[in-house]
Amino acid sequence: MPSRPLVGVIACRREVEGHSAHVVTDKYLSALRSYGLAPVVLPVWQDAVDGDLLAHLDGLLLTGSYSNVEPSRYGAERAPENNRDDLHRDAAALAWIPAAIARGLPLLGICRGFQELNVAYGGTLHQAVQNVPGLIDHREPEADYATRYAPAHDIALQSGGRLVALYPEPHAKVNSLHQQGIDRLGNGLAVEALAPDGLVEAVSVAEVSGFALAVQWHPEWRPQEHPLYHAIFQGFATACREHRVRRASAPDTQYLNDDLIQESRS
Repeated sequence: MPSRPLVGVIACRREVEGHSAHVVTDKYLSALRSYGLAPVVLPVWQDAVDGDLLAHLDGLLLTGSYSNVEPSRYGAERAPENNRDDLHRDAAALAWIPAAIARGLPLLGICRGFQELNVAYGGTLHQAVQNVPGLIDHREPEADYATRYAPAHDIALQSGGRLVALYPEPHAKVNSLHQQGIDRLGNGLAVEALAPDGLVEAVSVAEVSGFALAVQWHPEWRPQEHPLYHAIFQGFATACREHRVRRASAPDTQYLNDDLIQESRS
């Protein structure tokens, strides 16, 4: 068994030099590595869920992306502002999420990954938050990276939640680089943090006792410089290490519910 916990990191499907490629931005991989985790890139084939691969993972990271979940996945018509799809990633993410939850893998969703988790649990999305009455514009400014990823607005952490257990402060400031957001919360998800306009900024999976958290902002950007971001990655890394210990002590036939994995593929 490798010395570091293995974390599956979902890729995006893009064209690179004229060829279809499975791509992960380095900031996500570097953040995991800096917390003692070993990232493994997960291709986004439509039949991507692999029980043999799952048996060797200790966590799952759903990254952000410039693409959006295709609106038919949550029963909506496409808005004019929603013009970047990744259908391969949609299929893979919505299969990996229930498979990971079934196995008890620690799960961290970021931005698109946050939205994927909501859709996987039957929720819906605002496709253009800036057009919703009462909501602020959450898109990033056209500026350099330092400005784009700088703290943009406050969030209120919900008392008694999973997030406040990692970071025991009622408020924090986070960056904001998204056009879409949660409209209807998915069944079985719990709200962990809210923006000042009431938009949901963090959720957890209520039905599991382990680490299953997703956030709308980008904590992977220099997490050691931000106490909340650091707490999230530190908590995720701890959960992955604990999973690795359990995996080493339990045979796969005992630790994996194959019926749940098969259901996630259907």
